[in-house]
Amino acid sequence: MDAENPSAPTRAQSRVPGKNHPHARPQSGVVHDNARHTENFTVVGNHLVQHEELSLLAIGLACYIQSVRPGTAVDIKTLAKRFPEGPTRIAAALRELQAAGYLRRSQVRTPTGQMVTRTVSCNKPGHRTGATETSGRPTRRPAADKPPPRKRLPAVPRPGYTSPALLQAALDVLAGLRRRDPRLLLSATDAEHLAPGVAAWLERDLGPAAVSRALAENLPLEPLVRPAAFLAHRLTAQLPPLPPPRPPASPVAEPRHPFQMCDGCDRPFRAPTPGRCRDCRTG
Repeated sequence: MDAENPSAPTRAQSRVPGKNHPHARPQSGVVHDNARHTENFTVVGNHLVQHEELSLLAIGLACYIQSVRPGTAVDIKTLAKRFPEGPTRIAAALRELQAAGYLRRSQVRTPTGQMVTRTVSCNKPGHRTGATETSGRPTRRPAADKPPPRKRLPAVPRPGYTSPALLQAALDVLAGLRRRDPRLLLSATDAEHLAPGVAAWLERDLGPAAVSRALAENLPLEPLVRPAAFLAHRLTAQLPPLPPPRPPASPVAEPRHPFQMCDGCDRPFRAPTPGRCRDCRTG
């Protein structure tokens, strides 16, 4: 009578699979009391936070780097000031993340020529977007970051004859304009563009001082946003006319000699000294 009846039906199983798991309600270990984040949160993959080879410092440092805004400094010195672990341990953690593919660091050259370290944080190793470059070459800026194209300067007059000496004199005039007004400081490219226009003025019998005075006087009171464009307009609009042609030099007239009496035929002829006329000399 006290034997267990083997034909008795077993206990009914729950229709909810989780309730059948022996650890559904653990008596020890962590219990999550989570609230759903709706703002100011970062999504981090379990492949990182549960990584089997990374140290705890490397995992925490990767989570911090993934949570900061783009452009935040994450170099060793900055991180050592932010956290108490020190530069040696932080450098080792960064090397762990770089070996695991969570960080990519490369040396790039800025537009000013300075070499800097670019750090790319990857929240999923092996996944790369087309916008990032891992080589040491500088990356091209996207079209939205490119500066607006430089406006072309207006055309300037051209001299009838160019020579190195004339163009150099024109460049000297342009370089000296900033002494008359600091707003007329020109770049080398702008001066090369304006030099033919100044040369056209110089070949119109105007000296360098006169050209400089004509370009630098009576300037507007407001700031000159584009001084080169202003000078190009003035060189064209106020171009003086060509000087009148000089009369050709008259040939030197032969002096009129006095009359002399020929010693041979007694005829008068013009000569500087007495003697024989042409007919007597040929006879």
